[in-house]
Amino acid sequence: MQHSDLANMAAPISGRCGFFVEKKKRFCKMVVAKGRRFCGEHAIMEEGVSRRIVCPLDHKHTVSEDKLDKHLKKCNSRDKPKPLYYVENINAGFADQDQHSPQQVSLCERTTTQLRHLLDTLKTATKGLDCELEEHFLSHPVFQEELNNPKNGDSAHKHLKQQSSIIAHLELLGLLGRGRCFVEFGAGRGKLSHWIHEALKTTDQPSALNDLQLLLVERSSTRFKVDGKHQDASVEFARLQIDIQHLDLSKVPLLERRLPLVGVGKHLCGAATDLALRCLLETSAPQHEPPRKRLKMSPDSVADDRPAPCQSSGPCGSSGPEPVLGLAVALCCHHRCEWRHYVGQQFFLDLGLGPAEFSGFCRMSSWATCGLRAATQRADEEHEPIEETDDVLGFLSPVEREQVGRLCKLLIDSGRIHFLRSKGFHGQLIRYVGSHVTLENVLLTATPSS
Repeated sequence: MQHSDLANMAAPISGRCGFFVEKKKRFCKMVVAKGRRFCGEHAIMEEGVSRRIVCPLDHKHTVSEDKLDKHLKKCNSRDKPKPLYYVENINAGFADQDQHSPQQVSLCERTTTQLRHLLDTLKTATKGLDCELEEHFLSHPVFQEELNNPKNGDSAHKHLKQQSSIIAHLELLGLLGRGRCFVEFGAGRGKLSHWIHEALKTTDQPSALNDLQLLLVERSSTRFKVDGKHQDASVEFARLQIDIQHLDLSKVPLLERRLPLVGVGKHLCGAATDLALRCLLETSAPQHEPPRKRLKMSPDSVADDRPAPCQSSGPCGSSGPEPVLGLAVALCCHHRCEWRHYVGQQFFLDLGLGPAEFSGFCRMSSWATCGLRAATQRADEEHEPIEETDDVLGFLSPVEREQVGRLCKLLIDSGRIHFLRSKGFHGQLIRYVGSHVTLENVLLTATPSS
């Protein structure tokens, strides 16, 4: 853009950076320091200011060259002391398989013969599986006011519907109650834990009810968290910024009281689901200890398979490890699953399948959500599916591609159900909201087997 053209552009907003961003055809909107014309990123434009260089710890930001030493001591990407509960790759599964596993091959690189063989393999492997998942759309009354709030836009309303159904399913399974610790994996802003807290608020004296724990696990630094809303004397709250892959739950200080655990998650992306299942069912308690048996209810009881609540006034399970009462996790992004982390490896191997087939099924699983996805709906989805070029499998119609994608997701999730069964749990896959709310609408639930 010529200088004359730039001169004709609108001036930068008062108090904002005066650098013109050529790519965006507008001035930078960052706030500037008093007496300055440019923001920190564009300060090099200011006369007498040290040039900016890329931070050696994180190439996503820059720093003044003369302040590099000072910056490296406080950069968020610097190496920090590892907490006690950090145990490298403790939930990674078969991490050493990475060097032996075949390299993932995109569908575009496969021949038509290979693709047809992969489809035939999928058809054989899913024979006998219940392909029509039960639809069970629920809503919890604690959301009624917020769902009817006209100030909430369409996107916020869809997220509220998902959270409401997840919490209602927790209640149906007998998992929603005090006297336990809710571990939210992939917590993000922590909205799901917030609503669990709202649903379990009580009018009793808080000083005598320190019997609810909320543990949020999120690897990223998150803005606009709702953690401040948990300032309640009756709730113990903690947020861990750590990858689930390295989290040893048995060493988390909050869990020293050993309240029974309930795992939750809303759209736990790809391999994160497998990491969370291992974290909850393998590293929170020794293998030899069975899960708590479910309480026998009267014949008139609706929820006759609810897990037994903690009857003692002290820590549940006395001096033993904390038991796992169950979980409810909304699944997402199967194309981001990895064979080395996958908990259903034995399930696949028993079917005569291995990492090569798993990779292909993961790639095709995205067809379940991207084939007929409307542009307006994409904006509301939390994660984008991997896209293959349109000429891949041209012999399949969009509807057939979507069906193939759903079968791939079902097969991958069936391996997770198999893993849960091996740990003494009854797992189930349910469509918890309609596809108009989210295309990733499958909820994985589990409670101890009878």
